[in-house]
Amino acid sequence: MQYRRFGRTNLKIPILSLGGMRFQKSWEQLDFSEISNEEQNKVENILNLANKYGMSHVETAKYYGTSEVQLGMSFKNIEKIPDIIQTKIPPNSDPKIFKKDIMTSIEKLKVKRIDLLAIHGINTDEHLHHSVKDGGCIDILRNLQKENLIGSIGFSTHGKSSLIEKAISTNLFDYVNLHWYFINQENTKVINLANKYDLGVFIISPTDKGGHLHTPSDKMLELCEPLHPIVFNDLFCLRNQNVHTLSVGIAKEADFDLHLEAVSLLSESEKYVPKIINRLRQESINSLGLEWHQSWNRNLPSWEYTPGNINIPVLLWLSNLIDWLDMEGFAKARYQLLGNGSHWFPGNNSNLLDTDVSEVQLLRVLEGHINPKKVIKKLRTLKEKFGDKVAKRLAKK
Repeated sequence: MQYRRFGRTNLKIPILSLGGMRFQKSWEQLDFSEISNEEQNKVENILNLANKYGMSHVETAKYYGTSEVQLGMSFKNIEKIPDIIQTKIPPNSDPKIFKKDIMTSIEKLKVKRIDLLAIHGINTDEHLHHSVKDGGCIDILRNLQKENLIGSIGFSTHGKSSLIEKAISTNLFDYVNLHWYFINQENTKVINLANKYDLGVFIISPTDKGGHLHTPSDKMLELCEPLHPIVFNDLFCLRNQNVHTLSVGIAKEADFDLHLEAVSLLSESEKYVPKIINRLRQESINSLGLEWHQSWNRNLPSWEYTPGNINIPVLLWLSNLIDWLDMEGFAKARYQLLGNGSHWFPGNNSNLLDTDVSEVQLLRVLEGHINPKKVIKKLRTLKEKFGDKVAKRLAKK
């Protein structure tokens, strides 16, 4: 395993981190007595394998169901407790509740100290305010640092790049968990700003949110040859030296293999990655047309200012992924989450089009776009494909 300095935390962090949200028993907050020996053994086996592979950082959260309690019980039985333990607590307008949540997580994890404590989900200005205001979440965390109950302070986010930049610019955080991978590079400038402030950068869910790469389309497999799409995407992220670690969401023991292959090829990444990127970009031009490839996301209204709160930028992105990379399963899951993902995935899908929202209304907010009629056609196509069902986030937060 290779390691990088995790920004100003000065921790030596492995470039692959063990994500603790996929191998727990349940997304419900169950008592440990409801977890079978088989289910607990699975967690302990994965932790022992992670240790064997040098993945000395485990990352979990209050809302990952039984994750914290299972990890805490595992720490008593496994060969070696991870060097770096991280959990995440959602911001709260009431600092007393925020502190209580932290103490509950420490109790569940059965540790004396949390090395990395993140405020989980600074996704809106309100969340940021609750975090940084006088007497707010950050002040609680500073006091817990003095008691040596926590180490470095960070935040996780699914928010807009402008909000993440605002949070980083407060200079109150030591690291950030954010989304960035080949199919979604919107946070490139954010990562550069994080480097300017010497923040550690942790990439959230590069395999799942990076396009369901655990079940890639035949087209994606072909375009990424000779690498598996997971290996390509890991290398794409890790060749950026301002990225320090990727979350590896392990559901079963074999899930380690492709990520470890990426680590073994990191020194040769320039041999593979630029060629694959060029191939993928050329296919985007071939599939979408040059003008659409270059300009599809210009002059689009944000969901807050769109009739029906339809999230047109995200919907067009999903449409492009279908036409370009055959990512229909991924697009379907994300489409059906819109309208049900709250601040984690805001705005609505296009189900309201032609019922509550008219074409005329949308044309008004699209008048600066290169092809408003094409936008509406794509929204209708998505509605026809996926509009009959809804999806929910993995857990309520």
